[in-house]
Amino acid sequence: MSQEQSTAEQADDARMIIDLVAKFVDQELLPLESAILDREIKGQPLKLLPEEEAPLLKKCKELGLWALDAPEELGGANLSATTWMALNEELGRTVTPFVFPPDSPNMHMLLAVGTPEQKKKYLEPYAAGTAKSAIAISEPNAGGDPSGMITRAEKVGNQWVINGRKIWVSKVPSADFVIVMARVGAGKRHEGITAFIVEKGTPGFEILREIPMLGGHRTYELVFEDCRIPEENVLGEIGAGFAPMQLRLVVRRLQIGTWCIGMCRRAVEMMVSHAKQRTTFGALLADRQAIQWWIADAAMKMHACRLMVQDAARKQDQGIDVRTEASMIKVYATEMAAEVLDHAMQTLGAMGVTKELPLQLMAQRVRVMRVYEGPSEVHRMSIAKKIIKEAR
Repeated sequence: MSQEQSTAEQADDARMIIDLVAKFVDQELLPLESAILDREIKGQPLKLLPEEEAPLLKKCKELGLWALDAPEELGGANLSATTWMALNEELGRTVTPFVFPPDSPNMHMLLAVGTPEQKKKYLEPYAAGTAKSAIAISEPNAGGDPSGMITRAEKVGNQWVINGRKIWVSKVPSADFVIVMARVGAGKRHEGITAFIVEKGTPGFEILREIPMLGGHRTYELVFEDCRIPEENVLGEIGAGFAPMQLRLVVRRLQIGTWCIGMCRRAVEMMVSHAKQRTTFGALLADRQAIQWWIADAAMKMHACRLMVQDAARKQDQGIDVRTEASMIKVYATEMAAEVLDHAMQTLGAMGVTKELPLQLMAQRVRVMRVYEGPSEVHRMSIAKKIIKEAR
């Protein structure tokens, strides 16, 4: 088989699975939006009910939409980052809160630095869907700058004792284990940052409070008070946790880029549909320059963002460090989506700002995205510092 044939077959396989995911979104996730929007109106948490989620997970198993970017030894499809990100774009088209299991970023962190024993105990059930996880990075005084964290871990005999607080942590109540970032020793900035696996129910590990967020999401503040874990629960090397944490963050930042493209696609579809039907002052909105320019600008920016994601994904497939590209995508995609969604709501008028349509929920989601996984200002600073440092 020639290289051209092999490449063509890979492209065909990727297109088939992307089409399959698009149908899954259309047939399984979009029909659930009315129930999701109703819960958001009532101030309830934005999550699927068990009786809604179970059939979706069953369908994923039947269709092979499970552990898509996991290696084959974990029962995964071992999809390239390029194909995986294209699938995530389809998920961005809906406000139904669902991701193909397992949630990718923590899996990649465990893959990168987990010991064989840790992979057996935590990664395998995580990939199989019998375990869930969360990650605790931010602290009350260390959010956008995680190197300022003060949660500490000290070695006592054959155990590590963790003390400190974490905040803005997602998915904690359902998590079977939490990856906790803590500082070891007297190092500053990135020095000493280490990852630890803390299992649910470990003495000294407490959920202090639930924090309602925009768009119906919930995060949590955690307390670790003399929380003792066995030494085999150190994830990766002691004092070298910053790099694998960044790997995990890069995966999520690329996903955010694709989700934003998906949201913009949905918003533009709604804009176009409305503009072709709505007449004001004797003319269709579709014939008005302001609306045309909004649509054109959205199309150009989506295309540019998609190329940015594809470029970063290809580099990631080649083992290239894409932290800077991920920062660029995180900033560009979220700011693009905020603008496109705002224009879509403006085009639809009063209906655009009702809670009966998904636009407002997408807008809230994007507003939160501009803060979590690193705020835009920090990413801009990081991008600029790298460029200045490398300049001759």
